[in-house]
Amino acid sequence: MIQNMPDISIQAFDYELPDSHIAFFPSQQRDKSRLLVHCNDSISHHSFQHLPDLVPTDSLFIFNNTKVIPARIQIQKESGTTIEIFLLKPLTDNIATQQVMEQRSEITWECLVGNKKRWKLGETLHKTIQIDGEAIELKVCWHDREINQVQIQWSSEHTFASILNEIGKIPLPPYMERDTELSDQDRYQTVFSKELGAVAAPTASLHFTSEVLEQLSSKGIQQSFLTLHVGAGTFLPVKEDEIRNHPMHREQLIFERDFILQLTEHQGTFIPVGTTALRALESLYWSGVWLLEGHSIPEAGLIIPKEFAYHDRQEVNNTDALLAILSYMDVHLLSKWVAQTELLIMPTYRFRFCDALITNFHQPKSTLLVLVSALIGDDWKDIYDEAKREGYRFLSYGDACLFFKKEK
Repeated sequence: MIQNMPDISIQAFDYELPDSHIAFFPSQQRDKSRLLVHCNDSISHHSFQHLPDLVPTDSLFIFNNTKVIPARIQIQKESGTTIEIFLLKPLTDNIATQQVMEQRSEITWECLVGNKKRWKLGETLHKTIQIDGEAIELKVCWHDREINQVQIQWSSEHTFASILNEIGKIPLPPYMERDTELSDQDRYQTVFSKELGAVAAPTASLHFTSEVLEQLSSKGIQQSFLTLHVGAGTFLPVKEDEIRNHPMHREQLIFERDFILQLTEHQGTFIPVGTTALRALESLYWSGVWLLEGHSIPEAGLIIPKEFAYHDRQEVNNTDALLAILSYMDVHLLSKWVAQTELLIMPTYRFRFCDALITNFHQPKSTLLVLVSALIGDDWKDIYDEAKREGYRFLSYGDACLFFKKEK
């Protein structure tokens, strides 16, 4: 019930962000971006390459290893009209998206469609591409025009990942209002990206280089990886005045068994890298609570509702929640925990797996900024004001922050 969620207006998360403060292109070097650190009500300024010296040595860094797919497809009709198809999510039940990318011959996706009015029901789009000298015919038709579901077929045994690499473009955030450039193919992916499925990058991780990761390891700081496939909904503005009425976007989560075990054993500081890693970690906890409360797992897979964390209930220990998941995996012979989340994190939320957060500077009136406020309170306003005065670059290609959780 959303009535259990706090009644907070999105207007409290508005601020002025002129274009002059937005990074429309990446910095020349990943780890040479700036890093603002907020701890115990004080702010300090650093270069990102010095991050390993700024965190406790008992830390566990949790990264999101999702990989952005070239989700923008343009197909020209015989009339000359261009139809743009932006892939959002495959129409598959509880199957990891990276497995879907290995499908052959045909696939169906939910999409955003540009120039939709020029693409009629029953009309098939055609495109010929070349892979390794082989001519491949693509046919694209409506699966369900009313809800923007599109079927793609191709005349070869190549995987959909191979097809997409040939015809698609990396999707940049809509506010950039520019075409994808060659450099974006590299810089809009993290250095550890692995699992295909995101349509937006986990941008806090874009600052990390192999050198920074090695320095963390040399200090005994642990690193672990989960997968949350970032969806286009991450850019959706909050149009409702009450944040709790916002239709929170759904994203897929994938956790290896060893990752969950590592969480149960770690006794030190938890540092998720990015809001996606944080949302995934918290959703993992609520997956365990779901099981402990006796709820069944639907055949199509578990979806954590946005309001589930705000129900009145007896507190569940972190370890107990994780052990419930591991027990379920044992009984059902699962090597991975796959679920989806609509969790909305807002002020009054109590974090289970976050002592500090690495993140970028977020858009006004966004759910990401609301999440940051849940962690550090209203201090975000003074922090953002100082960042603008100091010339920090904002949004996806911008500079980074290290926020230590504000104790309540």
